[in-house]
Amino acid sequence: MSDEEHHFESSDAGASKTYPQQAGNIRKGGYIVIKGRPCKVVEVSTSKTGKHGHAKCHFVAIDIFTSKKLEDIVPSSHNCDVPHVNRVDYQLIDISEDGFVSLLTDNGSTKDDLKLPTDEALLTQLKSGFEEGKDIVVSVMSAMGEEQMCALKEVSPK
Repeated sequence: MSDEEHHFESSDAGASKTYPQQAGNIRKGGYIVIKGRPCKVVEVSTSKTGKHGHAKCHFVAIDIFTSKKLEDIVPSSHNCDVPHVNRVDYQLIDISEDGFVSLLTDNGSTKDDLKLPTDEALLTQLKSGFEEGKDIVVSVMSAMGEEQMCALKEVSPK
């Protein structure tokens, strides 16, 4: 044993952006990483075991941020990466001129690093509701270091 002191740089808690799951256990409605993108599975088909071994799972999935359709074929006994997907609701405070929104978190602080949604229907609904002075709660989905608004609802004042 040496008497050297070891200094480590501080970082986050080390929570991984994904976790492994056997391909045969991933179901429709679940999540999977295809080509490095977090996706929601919309279709799964499994082929029978062939002459050379493994049954294969064919995944059809939609990227949760870009809505692009992606496909992958993986042997059912192999592990796939599954993203940690979180969905949090925030109250809308303000929409800035530069395309960012100001949101109120549960603990009373503000979150100002989120851009307006790219989905036209959601963007229109958000802006018109805000201009009419309605109380709006937005759902923010986050996975693999990305965040984006995915839904909103108007709440009536109590």
